[in-house]
Amino acid sequence: MSVDNCELLCVDAPRAERIREGLAREEDVREAAERAKALSDPTRLTLAAALREVGGEEDELCVCDLSWISGRAQNLVSHHMKILRFGGIVRSRKDGKMVMYSLTEAGASLLSAALGEASRAER
Repeated sequence: MSVDNCELLCVDAPRAERIREGLAREEDVREAAERAKALSDPTRLTLAAALREVGGEEDELCVCDLSWISGRAQNLVSHHMKILRFGGIVRSRKDGKMVMYSLTEAGASLLSAALGEASRAER
């Protein structure tokens, strides 16, 4: 028997049902999983963290800046930013020939959870 399984079926049905009813809808859970998946790559996590560091009035960075900050090629950064955008972690806007990115509120929350607030406070 695995250490992760009960050896006896002992479901507290009323309690389990209350918990199940209080959980998020399956669609919401899937969306949350996609956001988390978007941050599952070290490069994407670094790019999102760079956007968090900008903050203030100028809370955007272009792909060129993100490429320089991360030490990655612009085409690779663009690819990762697309994944972050589809995951709802960042938003983008066109500014002439540049594409500017900023962190969404959901992205900032998830980033804090992924990195932990302590990692930022330790600096």
